Amino acid sequence: MLNSQTAVPFPITAIPFDMADTPIKVLIVDDEPDILEFLHYNLSRNGFDTVQASNGKEAIRLAEQEVPDLILLDIMMPGMDGVETCYELRKNPKLRDTIIAFLTARSEEYSEIAGLEAGADDYIQKPIRPRLLLTRIKALMRRKDSSRLTTGASSVIDFGALKIDPRSYQATIDDEVITLAKKEFEVLMLLASQPGKVFTREEMFQKVWGYSVPIVSRTIDVHISKLREKLGERFIKTLKGVGYKLEIE
Repeated sequence: MLNSQTAVPFPITAIPFDMADTPIKVLIVDDEPDILEFLHYNLSRNGFDTVQASNGKEAIRLAEQEVPDLILLDIMMPGMDGVETCYELRKNPKLRDTIIAFLTARSEEYSEIAGLEAGADDYIQKPIRPRLLLTRIKALMRRKDSSRLTTGASSVIDFGALKIDPRSYQATIDDEVITLAKKEFEVLMLLASQPGKVFTREEMFQKVWGYSVPIVSRTIDVHISKLREKLGERFIKTLKGVGYKLEIE
């Protein structure tokens, strides 16, 4: 019998996914065997190639071996929880382009912020609704393609004191290397795409996260705060009540 966190106790009809010739590889990480089986069944019948792990350490090993396109990561696991696992996954340069989405039954904002700070791209709430899950995955993969276009420049973007290297996901300030988390880098790249332009929160959600409404109410503020910790206060400016811009001296 399926875990009570799973909303739909029967398989869904396959939904065309417009996938490429090579199936999208998904690593599913959950300590509940019923949820692993449920997700594997519904994803595989919709054309995904799935790999399964029941704990954080196994997930890290399989991610290194398989280099999945997407990781669905349970946040509440014994031993190494999802947040700690996410931190470790994000240290691996081979997984720089891998999307990580948390599966969680927890709705507290602080746990979602912790996950975003660890480098997660999205949150998917349990109980899992398969049709919504597939829609979210489709949006995530489209966002991944869009991100490649945004960060796919081959040369360093030079703003004088501030330089941004899309190949390494790094910035330098006065020749000091600043290492950024994936989403921090994507926010910076968006601001750098039009220096001086004020981007509203809605624009930033749409362009970086692929949604017109917040994933978590403080998502943008958390990422801007992290960027300012690393870059200092002189580059990213706030227009109160409107949004943020990159200001080049």
